[in-house]
Amino acid sequence: MSRIGVLPIPVPAGVDVAVGDSRVDVAGPKGTLSTPLPAPVRVEVVDGAVAVSRTDDERSSRALHGLTRNLVANMVTGVSAGFTRALLISGVGYRAEVQGANLVVDARYSKPAQLAIPADITVQVEGGNRILISGIDKQSVGQFAANVRSVRPPEPYKGKGIRYTDEHVRRKVGKSAVGGDD
Repeated sequence: MSRIGVLPIPVPAGVDVAVGDSRVDVAGPKGTLSTPLPAPVRVEVVDGAVAVSRTDDERSSRALHGLTRNLVANMVTGVSAGFTRALLISGVGYRAEVQGANLVVDARYSKPAQLAIPADITVQVEGGNRILISGIDKQSVGQFAANVRSVRPPEPYKGKGIRYTDEHVRRKVGKSAVGGDD
């Protein structure tokens, strides 16, 4: 039995979960999300909670059981509270700003990187070096944050680059001058 798949998903007030033939729709105060259901998985709303079960005990069904439960749980969390990912930019002359529908990141390349902000995501830049990415879809928030980080990943010697706020960059010791006997 899946340890994650059997856990019920509590549905907060103001969130509506509708289960169709092969689709789950979740609507809340922040928006609406939907996902397709794989064939061997059943979803039903019971007593203010969502229960996910599977029809058989095949290996692929067991794998999809926990996955589907987490996807539905992320949708419920997204439409009620939303998801936020924060990034820090460190380095002399590194900065970011929002220009219209683009995030412009100057990471000391010959040209600043321009990243198109998806429609379901909001981006805020605080102080030029802190980027807040928020939205209701956990996957799109995480993917856009990864795209921003990939412009200039943190390097291990001076720690310059773009990193998540909860990311720890292991610093390496640089070369040291070896004193020779003359």
